[in-house]
Amino acid sequence: MEHKKSTKKTANSETIPTNKTGLSRRDFISGAVAGFTGITIVPRHVLGENGHTAPSEKLNIAGIGIGGMGKNNLENLSSENIVALCDVDEEYAGKIFEKYPQAKKYTDYRKMLEKQKDIDAVIIATPDHTHAVISMAAMQLGKHVYCQKPLTHSVFEARRLTEAARRYKVTTQMGNQGHSGEGVRLICEWIADGAIGPVRQVLCWTDRPIWPQGIDRPTDTPPVPSTLDWDLWLGPAALRPYHPAYTPFKWRGWWDFGTGAIGDMACHILDPSFWALKLGNYKRFTIEASSTKVNNESAPVASVIHYDFPAQNDMPAVNLHWYDGGLKPQRPEELEPGRKMGGGDCGTIFVGDKGKIMCGTYGENPRIIPETKMKAYKLPPKTLPRVEGTHEQDWVRACKEDRQACSNFGYSGPFTEMALLGNVAIRAGQKLEWDVEQMQVTNVPEANQYVTREYRQGWTL
Repeated sequence: MEHKKSTKKTANSETIPTNKTGLSRRDFISGAVAGFTGITIVPRHVLGENGHTAPSEKLNIAGIGIGGMGKNNLENLSSENIVALCDVDEEYAGKIFEKYPQAKKYTDYRKMLEKQKDIDAVIIATPDHTHAVISMAAMQLGKHVYCQKPLTHSVFEARRLTEAARRYKVTTQMGNQGHSGEGVRLICEWIADGAIGPVRQVLCWTDRPIWPQGIDRPTDTPPVPSTLDWDLWLGPAALRPYHPAYTPFKWRGWWDFGTGAIGDMACHILDPSFWALKLGNYKRFTIEASSTKVNNESAPVASVIHYDFPAQNDMPAVNLHWYDGGLKPQRPEELEPGRKMGGGDCGTIFVGDKGKIMCGTYGENPRIIPETKMKAYKLPPKTLPRVEGTHEQDWVRACKEDRQACSNFGYSGPFTEMALLGNVAIRAGQKLEWDVEQMQVTNVPEANQYVTREYRQGWTL
């Protein structure tokens, strides 16, 4: 099938070709930010082949990992056909299986993808350590992919999925729903307008973890519940005995399965910074972390991570500081007494030469502080495309319109790389110099062991 060339104007009037297959990393990020239109593989039944009605008004969607956040994603896709559901925990996902009786049920996503040919797209909401292998398998079969945040378990996996999404030309979306919101767009527009002058510093914080961390592996070996396929739950992770300390939900704190506080929340909280300050365009930067006790089993109880981006070309130096475990930056003197900082438990403060912008967890409710300066500010025109409805619906529309969603892997892959480097710094215990193009730590070679991971035999990316 021959694809017709098309172009789209970005907010800064740059013309971006929408059918290129050899995009550079910078082009791919810039296109993702601007909402460029990419080429996707359109399912046969949408094209009306083999007797199917065309055009299809609904996507045939499969949910993989449906007991937790996956059930919320499915609810936001009620306009589409939910044709298959897959979960390794029959009890945890039981109510969701019952809610969609028309959907075929599976335990192993590999069998589902092999047997069920009518699937157009998949929602992936499994634990972090299986995101990449499932996303890759789906994309290789031409399925559109919506994967929960963080996109992957490791920096290496994020790079591989970014490249794969471009190669297989499918429509993708990471599940950082704030990226579809109004707040993050306002922040980008205000900073571009010079509302607070050049931004030199960003302060971000979260109350996570709200699950156990800083603990050692349990030594007792209770029986595996009859409703759980433990081997499939482990997937590419090293074999270990089952324990309720891992699942459900508590897997987030274990290095083998989760990505700790920054993995859980950075793809929300750091999103306005990554987008507005074009952090994906920096070729080199440093990361340094301090934390409570670090061990080889689980992430620390609390940490502070510093990202230092040096000045390059027309981009100023930026220092981004991350606080988790209940730690917070100093309260800004501009903030009125009694007023909450950010969104309370989570938030961001942009520090510019002429003032500060504060927002909540997802970039919501951005305000210049103090409020008197906010009221005096003349709002600039809204130049960035807005998203109607939910983050999931943005992805659905993109699938049907043969384009990319707002947080496609071309944007969210490099973003996830940056976020997960915080864990590399925590585990390495040293200040690291990162080369983006080479995808490696250049000054502490032994830290590169944390950039990727080993896969259990039988599992590959």
